[in-house]
Amino acid sequence: MPFLSEEELKKMSFKRIGCNVLISDKASIYSPETIEIGSNVRIDDFCILSGHIMLGSYIHISAYSALYGKFGIEMEDFTGLSPRCTVFSASDDFSGEYMISPMVPGKLTNVTGGKVKIKRFTQIGAGTVILPNVTLNEGTAIGAMSLIKNDIPEWEIHGGCPARFIKQRKKDILHLYGTIK
Repeated sequence: MPFLSEEELKKMSFKRIGCNVLISDKASIYSPETIEIGSNVRIDDFCILSGHIMLGSYIHISAYSALYGKFGIEMEDFTGLSPRCTVFSASDDFSGEYMISPMVPGKLTNVTGGKVKIKRFTQIGAGTVILPNVTLNEGTAIGAMSLIKNDIPEWEIHGGCPARFIKQRKKDILHLYGTIK
């Protein structure tokens, strides 16, 4: 998989970018001046990043994932998105009282939302959709094909559509983390 060179990454004018950042040359990055990327981050083919996004360090965003950060998305250290995940920080009003489209004048739409926070050591399974204004607390694991519409407590595994509690998650990775520092 061809990744953008350091020179190409510098030319994109990210708000902040760390070292050892690998971004596929097939990823689409919109408004890089509003995107912060830590170190040891990999973004694979056909991903879309748009809006206000803060990525910590040691993050992997797998192929075909999309982050729509109109109201902000924060992914802390040691988090990851499996293939085809979508994170929304904004939503249109589908009531029929407003129009829907980024091409319609803003006064005719009613876009709402809130920041999505993905706390450290959280992993998201393939095909998961995360809705606006949600926090996935430290150590969360989400099963594939899940719909996340509410906050998830720390060190729990959830899955389904909508997501439900499955079981507690072990914290062994905290000991592994200590070996990286």
